[in-house]
Amino acid sequence: MTFVDRPTTARSFAARRSVRLADMDSRGRLRLDAVARYLQDTAIEDVLETGWGMPDHLWFIRRIEVEVESPFLEDRSVEVVTWCSGVAAIAAGRRWSLRGDAGGRIEVESVWIHLDPDARPARIEHFGAYAEAAGGRRVSTKIDLPDPPPTAARFGWPLRSTDVDLHGHVNNAVHWQAVEHRLASLGLDLRRPLSARLDYGDPLSLDDTVELAEWLDGEAYSVAFIADGRTKAFACVE
Repeated sequence: MTFVDRPTTARSFAARRSVRLADMDSRGRLRLDAVARYLQDTAIEDVLETGWGMPDHLWFIRRIEVEVESPFLEDRSVEVVTWCSGVAAIAAGRRWSLRGDAGGRIEVESVWIHLDPDARPARIEHFGAYAEAAGGRRVSTKIDLPDPPPTAARFGWPLRSTDVDLHGHVNNAVHWQAVEHRLASLGLDLRRPLSARLDYGDPLSLDDTVELAEWLDGEAYSVAFIADGRTKAFACVE
């Protein structure tokens, strides 16, 4: 995925987040699920300001790619800047840039599906300042949800009522919690630069019986979120 630079004149939106105890792992690193919450909250604040938020517009994540250029270890304050990085008929790209007060740096690119108030895919029209920031770039909603290899280790992943958001779906930050939990179980050290991505196919709901299928390929860790015999989401961390 191409990371689009911050526009110099078109709209961008900035917010500041404090790194709290619940955002850190046992060694003080800002976790990926906490980063996902920062991104989500900042995006919501942005679309509420422009009128592209609820209840008239819903945005469901399709794909997200995270580049941890410098892990957040001693940082206690984070500046989050976001802008539109591309557009399609029923989807838009969103970029974030995160900077910590102690040198942490993360760059994020993502694609979101645009839905109407009835949660049906809706064309994007008259996108205003977002269209200017997109600069004519097009985004794709295509994703790769691979079937796990036969050798993949499998684990049950029981869902909790607190994992489900207003729309009845398991929130995207909760998927990152599963990734963080499994990486910690494997003893992998995340206090270094890394690349991570999550592709979302069908949403998970509280009634789903979910299984995690994970495998390692060199330094690449992959996990598929399986429900009803199908891969519904896929994550990879390198």
